[in-house]
Amino acid sequence: MDEKLIQRLESAVLRLEAISTGGHPATSPANASDAALDPSVVAFGDLIDQYLGRVSRAAEIIGGQVLEVTNRIQEAFSVQKELLIKLKQTQKPNPAGLAEFLKPLNEVIMKAAALTEGRRSDFFNHMKASVDSLSALAWIAYTGKDCGMGMPIAHVEESWQMAEFYSNKVLVEYRNKDPNHVEWVKALKELYVPGLRDYVKSFHPLGPVWSQTGKIFAPSKANASASPSAPPPPSASLFSSGSSQASSSKPKVGMSAVFQEIGTGNVTAGLRKVTDDMKTKNRTERAGIVGGSTVKESHAGSRAVAKVGPPKFELQMGRKWVVENQIEQKSLVIEDCDSKQSVYVYGCKNSVLQIRGSDNYSKVNNITIDNCKKMGVVFQDVVAACEIVNSNGVEIQCQGSAPTISVDNTSGCQLYLSKDSLETSISTAKSSEINVLVPSAESDGDWVEHSLPQQYIHLFKEGRFETTPASHSGG
Repeated sequence: MDEKLIQRLESAVLRLEAISTGGHPATSPANASDAALDPSVVAFGDLIDQYLGRVSRAAEIIGGQVLEVTNRIQEAFSVQKELLIKLKQTQKPNPAGLAEFLKPLNEVIMKAAALTEGRRSDFFNHMKASVDSLSALAWIAYTGKDCGMGMPIAHVEESWQMAEFYSNKVLVEYRNKDPNHVEWVKALKELYVPGLRDYVKSFHPLGPVWSQTGKIFAPSKANASASPSAPPPPSASLFSSGSSQASSSKPKVGMSAVFQEIGTGNVTAGLRKVTDDMKTKNRTERAGIVGGSTVKESHAGSRAVAKVGPPKFELQMGRKWVVENQIEQKSLVIEDCDSKQSVYVYGCKNSVLQIRGSDNYSKVNNITIDNCKKMGVVFQDVVAACEIVNSNGVEIQCQGSAPTISVDNTSGCQLYLSKDSLETSISTAKSSEINVLVPSAESDGDWVEHSLPQQYIHLFKEGRFETTPASHSGG
């Protein structure tokens, strides 16, 4: 609330200064030069000179496709500066007007995205990092908490996190080969974090500040009459001017229809009259009887309703590998992972996942296998722990080291430990059929199997319980 109040006070001071000098506030196209001198626009120009200039200088040394995609970044930031100038002269438009207002920026971003299409080049990671980073400029489209995107500051940070996945690959590849590429990556990161993030935080933390008395921006007649290409569902609700009318013309269903009917006051119009023979107390043939077949059918129906979600195999926010609902996939491989990333495996069946990474980045922070059946996971090293929960018939192989392996609510688990992981701490709870296989000390290549106890004997001695594993011997 304090930042919003400060913005309103600054806007009022600017208007009073303009009126006191006998002029008018800089809200019309005639005062475009005044809008260009607005502190927020000047600060954005300084951002381009200071941060983007460094990226461009590094790209000029590298040349080729890196320079080409950097020029697209330069073009996108220049377009956004022009939009910020128009922002000071324009009232907040409606969704259709906003889409038209942002069209120049969208065209530049699409032009940059086209560079990553087609045959994969040697500088693919450079171009993907650049193109993904441009989504940070969409902060200017923020219109409120219901617009489908995060607050401007958070949006800039999240956009860079997506781009950082590819920029880190550039660092790994060129760290010991070419310092110019390393400089380019560092400059690109500082352009967005802290550069663009701090700019948005200072001038537009709650979204773009539109003029209160400027011109009304309306889409051109050609664009207003032409039907746009079908956008994805979230965008349709934001940028389709006829969405509210279309939804109101459709008959309401579900609870919306119920509340609409209640609002009319005619609540009992569609109700049927209950006759005496329909009352439960008068239906002697069914009194106190619950049909067993009906119960079975209802249970079978509820099991049939359960659906498997779509398969996923992706790195989210540069921090978490998500492998979900993979069925009969025997060649799943996670590469280029590092010690700051975690792996979450959920709902997979009859599949095998390898987590191997590169030579220098074979560790992951944490591995969780949840609700999987007949799933195999092979990994090198884990920093924190490998957790198996709610699963059945899984096989886990640790080829390096793991401080902790925990098994919870799992039936059937085979753990293969390497020589480096023999000191691993294994904890179990509510689990059965857990076998641990370790390398044989006598011969290479052989495994020795040890089954972990699942039954315990508790004896009360000297004022406390003593717990020991139960042992069974025949004869």
